[in-house]
Amino acid sequence: MSKEDLKRRVCEAIRARRADIKAIAENVFAEPELGFKETKTSEKVKAEFTKLGLSYESNWGITGVKARMKGRKSNKTVALLGELDAIICRDHPNADPKTGAAHCCGHHVQIANMLAVGMAFKDAGIMQELDGDLVLFAVPAEEYVEIDYRNGLRSKGTLRYLGGKQQLIAEGAFEDINMAMQMHVQITSDPKGFYDLGGTCNGFVGKLMTYRGRAAHAAGAPDKGINALNAAMLGVMGVNAIRERFRDEDCVRFHPIINSGGDLVNVIPDYVTMESYTRAANVEAMMRYNTDINRALKAGADAVGATCELQDLPGYLPLRPDVELRGVLRDNAVALFGEDHVAVGAHNAGSTEMGDVSHLIPVVHPWVGCASGILHGSNFVLDNEDVAYEKSPEVLAMTIIDLLYDDAKKAQEICANFKPVFNRQTYCEFQDKISSGK
Repeated sequence: MSKEDLKRRVCEAIRARRADIKAIAENVFAEPELGFKETKTSEKVKAEFTKLGLSYESNWGITGVKARMKGRKSNKTVALLGELDAIICRDHPNADPKTGAAHCCGHHVQIANMLAVGMAFKDAGIMQELDGDLVLFAVPAEEYVEIDYRNGLRSKGTLRYLGGKQQLIAEGAFEDINMAMQMHVQITSDPKGFYDLGGTCNGFVGKLMTYRGRAAHAAGAPDKGINALNAAMLGVMGVNAIRERFRDEDCVRFHPIINSGGDLVNVIPDYVTMESYTRAANVEAMMRYNTDINRALKAGADAVGATCELQDLPGYLPLRPDVELRGVLRDNAVALFGEDHVAVGAHNAGSTEMGDVSHLIPVVHPWVGCASGILHGSNFVLDNEDVAYEKSPEVLAMTIIDLLYDDAKKAQEICANFKPVFNRQTYCEFQDKISSGK
């Protein structure tokens, strides 16, 4: 069967499954869960895999679920990822009243896209016409949040790293995968939707900061105390004082939060904790600015006689999409969205652990405009279901066909031209050095 016929069949199959695809997304959206805690969402994915007759491996990164659809040959393997986790946005109307979790990150659409492609390939008998395998992989904990909680799991040996795909790399989940793809929801005002093929993103170092002072009565004997909150504020002001040295091209970001700022209002705070990231556009800048920021944070403690304990944690690497793979994606996006609605966006100051994967195998990470409001905001609304539940999975499905058709020649060509920065072992060695301080 011709490649064009396969693409036509898979797109028809996705449209026929529209109601099922939407129902999955809404089911996930209704019960948002935070990273490494996505037990309900994981079970929902397992149930869908079972409906499709797919065997799967579970417990990757605690909650991850991985199914393989085999082609008539297994020359190469393409993975389509969907992220299980939500974020905290307590003001979102659909937030979980207990945890504050909400899917205003759009990850419920990713899960629906991943399963939409699996449904369509199964319904249309696509795999028997392809010469490679497709892995459908529901992955945990893309959002690097609840650092204290995750670091606790790390200290117990439950986790090695704090991000989902980081943990999956360490566990060997990508050892039998040659390239990976995923989409992400984006905000757009374009009623026809917009397809950003995915540019580069920042990487970051994760940070925990603990300031220790001396408690005393805040009114009766403040001279007897050492104010750890003042030390923390001075540390942050110290970082602000060096921002003029942050080069625009390095796209540096530092955005701390205070987890604990004191216990009682009439006691001088003697224990303050914060967390943050040091973000930058490349690894060299990321590490260099992190050293400068650490110096400023410690100076805040020195200024008032407090102490500052800094713990750097393995964060995400900058995203480096594969240009050849992105070219295949572009052709299919243009076919459905039109030339005027497809482009490569500017560098994104945010981060994703798809960046870590991109240092090992070819990846692509498009942003699909189908929502309004603010991403991660209380007014986030998915308002273009045609794009989210039809056109987006159609682009992914057609790209996979291009990669695995005719002895998987295109996939083999892309993999042959790809130069990995790390393998599993050297990746873990690099990340472990960050937390060791070496």
